[in-house]
Amino acid sequence: MTIRVQRRQTTLSSNAFEIAQILDGIRRWVLIESPTERPDQINKLVDVVAAGYRDLPASVERVAGRDGCGDHLVTRSSWGQGVPGILVLSHLDTVHPMGSIERLPFNIEGNRAFGPGIYDMKGGAYLAYHAFRQICAVDARPPLGITQLYVSDEEIGSPTSRALIEAEGRKAKYVLVTEPARDGGKVITGRKGVARFDVFIKGTPAHAGTRPGDGRSAIRELAHVIQTLEAMNDLTRGITVNVGVVRGGTRPNVVAELAYAQVDMRVPTMAHADELVPKILGISSRTEGVSVKVSGELNRPPYEKTSAGAALYAHAKTLAAELGFELLDAFSGGGSDSNFTAPHTATLDGLGVDGKGAHTHYEQLYISSIEPRARLLYRMYQTLR
Repeated sequence: MTIRVQRRQTTLSSNAFEIAQILDGIRRWVLIESPTERPDQINKLVDVVAAGYRDLPASVERVAGRDGCGDHLVTRSSWGQGVPGILVLSHLDTVHPMGSIERLPFNIEGNRAFGPGIYDMKGGAYLAYHAFRQICAVDARPPLGITQLYVSDEEIGSPTSRALIEAEGRKAKYVLVTEPARDGGKVITGRKGVARFDVFIKGTPAHAGTRPGDGRSAIRELAHVIQTLEAMNDLTRGITVNVGVVRGGTRPNVVAELAYAQVDMRVPTMAHADELVPKILGISSRTEGVSVKVSGELNRPPYEKTSAGAALYAHAKTLAAELGFELLDAFSGGGSDSNFTAPHTATLDGLGVDGKGAHTHYEQLYISSIEPRARLLYRMYQTLR
C-alpha cells in the first residue's frame, strides 16, 4: 500500500499549538469525572465535547447510550464524506470511580500533569479534537474527510459501541486511535486479542464432617479446571491465560455445591484464538456427578500488523521526522478499540499523549509530548490521501 503525501503546508497562527492552551482544554475534560458505570457523568462530558464543534464545519450525531452505558458521539467534517476517509477513535470513559479527582486532583509538577484518565485517554482525545480545530482554522481543506468517534464504554470492552466502531471503521480508509503512547512515545502497530470466559461448576453439597462421601465438591473440580487453564499459558508464543476471579462454597464445613471463575485470555494471532477458544469452551468435568459449563468468546480480535497498517505507520514516522522527533512502534498485550478496525482497515494506535500510570492513583501525562503529538495528528489529517 502506498500513501501519497501532500507536502503543501498552510499557514497557522504562531500559537495554534500553544501548550498552555491545550493543557487547559485537557484539564476541563479531566475535571468532569467519567467512570464507565456513570453514564450521567459521561454524558456531561459528551455535552462539553459536542459543544466544542458548534462553531466548526462539522456535523454532530449523538448516539443514545444503553445497557447502563453513556452516549457515543460521532462528529463528521463537512468535507470529504462521500468517499472513505479518516476515522479517529477515542473513548471518554475511565476506570477511575467517582471521587478519584480528590485523591488524584489535576495538578502540574514540572513536566507532568496529573489527573484521573488524563493519560488513558482524555489527553489523547483532546489532542485529536484540537488538531481538528486547527485543520478547520486554515483555508485549504485536506484531501480526506475526518470522522471523530468518541465512545463511552471502551474500558469494559466496548459492548455497546463495538458495532458502531466496526461500521465506521469499514467505511474509512485510515483509522487513527488516540490511546496513550507507550514507553517514551511509541505508537502501537499490534495488539493481542482478548477473550473472556465464565466457568460455572455445580456439585453436590454434604456435611464435611459426618457425610463427606455424599458430597461432590465444586471447588475441587474448579481446581482441576484451573490447572487445565494454567497449562495453556505459553509465553514463548505470547499466549496468556489468567484465572482472575474465583468464588465458591458457603461454609467451611459444607462440601461446596457451586463454584465460579472468570478467565482472561490474550493471544497475538487469530490462529492462536482459533486453536484455544474451542479448547477452553470444551473443558469438561473430571468428576462424576459434577457439571462444568464454560461460556465466553473472543471479544477483541488480535490487531495484527498488516501491509496497510505498516504503510500508515511509515507515513507517520516520516511526518514525525519532519517535525523533529523519532517515532518508534511497539506491540501491546492490552486491547483497545483498534482491535475492531485493524483486521479490515489500515489502523495506527497509540497516537495520544506520552506519560505513565494508566489506571493508577498516579496517572500522568508528560507535558513535553503535547505539542509534537498534536502536530503529528494535524499533519496526518492534512496529508493522508
